[in-house]
Amino acid sequence: MHLPDSRRQKQLQQLVVKLGLPDNAPIQWALLDQALTHATFSQTRNYEQLEFVGDAVLRLVSAECLYETYPQLSEGELSAIRAALVSDRTLAKLADRYDLSRYLLIGASALGDKAGAQTRSAAAFEALLGSLYLSTHDLSLVRPWLNVHLQEFADTIRRDPTLENYKGALQGLTQAHYQTLPDYRVTEIGHNHGDKERFLAEVWLNGKCWGAGKGQSKKAAEQEAARAAFHALQIQRG
Repeated sequence: MHLPDSRRQKQLQQLVVKLGLPDNAPIQWALLDQALTHATFSQTRNYEQLEFVGDAVLRLVSAECLYETYPQLSEGELSAIRAALVSDRTLAKLADRYDLSRYLLIGASALGDKAGAQTRSAAAFEALLGSLYLSTHDLSLVRPWLNVHLQEFADTIRRDPTLENYKGALQGLTQAHYQTLPDYRVTEIGHNHGDKERFLAEVWLNGKCWGAGKGQSKKAAEQEAARAAFHALQIQRG
């Protein structure tokens, strides 16, 4: 059944075309509409519950894709790659590929929150997966277009020894070779909401600063600092 709002229906049909799904795909349009509705637009009907479902769908699709593509890898290696695949950063990139923000109904109060854009994009993408799964209760509307992206990102992640998680890689390095954990010191250097360099993070180890980085959030700044420290320590160790 189509949506009562013909403009919204047409907009969502355009998205489905981008996904490469057929015109007669058995999509529950009300669910897709809900998946692309932020809580600031509607407190009673938004993507939060569908995000919960979509998270499980994404993990299952990723597991199947990795199992089929890399049968030679261990369970630990597969788990590490999947953790990077389902990260907000990867999901936000996937959302951008389909210009998902264009279809997201969002209240004016959240539009100015640039720092939360990545989290919103990732959540909406998971909710999209949840709505497609619940339309058929199988993966027939998900795997045909998602697999190719997952394989591409998985290949990139495998070529990166940090698996795109520099904080985790740095922690493993310092525990293995220095028997200690890195110390992160974060300072807020900008006070404008959405400032891309709002926070400065430093990584200290054994009384020495090994790396610094800036970011829109504390987490982003710490990742950049961890990246710098990881490479510096690798050079130090030869």
